[in-house]
Amino acid sequence: MNVPLLDLKAQHEPIRKDLLAAMERVLDQNNFILGREVSELEEKVAAYSGTRYAIGVSSGTDALVAALMALDLKPGDEVITTPLSFFATVGAIVRVGATPVFVDIDPITYNLDARQIAAAVTPRTKAIIPVHLYGQCADMTPILQVALAHNLAVVEDAAQAIGAEYGDGRRAGSMGTMGCFSFFPSKNLGGLGDGGMIVTNDEHLAERLRVLRVQGGKPKYYHRILGGNFRLDTIQAAVLNVKLPYLDRWTALRQHHADLYESLFRSLNVESEFGIRLPQAVYKQQGVRHYHIYNQFVIGVPKRDALRDYLKAKGIGTEIYYPVPLHRQECLQSLGYKEGDYPEAERACRELVALPIYPELNEDQQHYVAQTVREGLAQ
Repeated sequence: MNVPLLDLKAQHEPIRKDLLAAMERVLDQNNFILGREVSELEEKVAAYSGTRYAIGVSSGTDALVAALMALDLKPGDEVITTPLSFFATVGAIVRVGATPVFVDIDPITYNLDARQIAAAVTPRTKAIIPVHLYGQCADMTPILQVALAHNLAVVEDAAQAIGAEYGDGRRAGSMGTMGCFSFFPSKNLGGLGDGGMIVTNDEHLAERLRVLRVQGGKPKYYHRILGGNFRLDTIQAAVLNVKLPYLDRWTALRQHHADLYESLFRSLNVESEFGIRLPQAVYKQQGVRHYHIYNQFVIGVPKRDALRDYLKAKGIGTEIYYPVPLHRQECLQSLGYKEGDYPEAERACRELVALPIYPELNEDQQHYVAQTVREGLAQ
C-alpha cells in the first residue's frame, strides 16, 4: 500500500469544476493582481480569524517581512522567536535588519516556551514572534503579558495554523499586533501556488501594510516609504475563495485522524515499549473546537532516520519539520550560537517526523501506517 504524506489531487478532484470556473472568471475579468477576488478573500479571512482587517500578500514569508517592515524596525533592534520553525521566521527578521534572539521550545507543544521569554528581553527588544507550530497555538497569555510589560509588538507566525484556537477561543492571528498566514499548497488552506495574508485589528497598521505591499507607493508611482512587491495574485485568491468554505470540514477530518492515530499507537504500545512521543493537544480539554488543526502530525522517535527509511521502503511518505534548528543554520553563524544552546529544539530536530494526516486519508491507510511504524520500531 502507498500512503503519500499529502494527496492534493484527492482534495482537488471533488471541487475541480468549481476551481476551474473560478479561474476562468479571473481570466475573463482580466484583472490578475489585487482583483475583486482578493478583496473578497480578505473580508472572509478577517471574519474567519476574528480580526477587523486582512491584507493579502504574495506568500507567508512576505507576510512576515511586511509585518516587520510595518513596525519600522531598525538595525540593532531585537526580535525574540523560536529556534524550531521554517526558515522564513528568522529570515524575515534578518532581512529587515533586526537581530533574532532565540528562546527554547516547550518539549510538549514544540512551541516557544513562554516561561523563558522575559529573561531574553533587553532594552533593544522590539517584538516577539511566536510560531503556532504544526497547527497548535503557542501559549499566548503569558507571551502577551511579557509584551505588554515591555511595550513589545507581537507578530504571530500562524503559517501552519489558520483557524486554530487558543484555550480561550481566540483564533490564531487575532491575539497579537499582527498575524501572518501562508497559503502554500501544503497548508490546511492552500492555493495553487504561493500566497499569504496578514491580519490585524489596528487600522493604522492595516493601511500601512496595504501601502507596503505595492512598493510603498500611494498614490501610484509616489513613494513615501520603502515597501516591496508583496501583492496577492487574483487567481490564487479565487482558488482560496473556493476552498475556504471546506476548511472547517477538513480540519474536523484531520482531528479525527489524529484521534485514530493516538488510539492505534496506544493499542500498539509504541510509547511505553519504544519511547515514542505522540502529539499533545493541550487545549483539547478546554472545550474549544479547533484546539489543534494538525497541519502536521509529528511523533518523536529516538531512532527517527532508521524509521523513515523503513517507512519509505513500505510506501509511506514522511517529512522532517525541521532537520536543523534555526540557530544552527550556516548563514546565521555570525550570531554566535552553538550546539547545546537550545537543547529541546535540537532534540526535536533529531527526533520528530511527520506522518500522513491529510483530510482524505482513510482508516485502512491509517491502520497500515500505524502497524508499519510498529514494525519499523521493532527492527
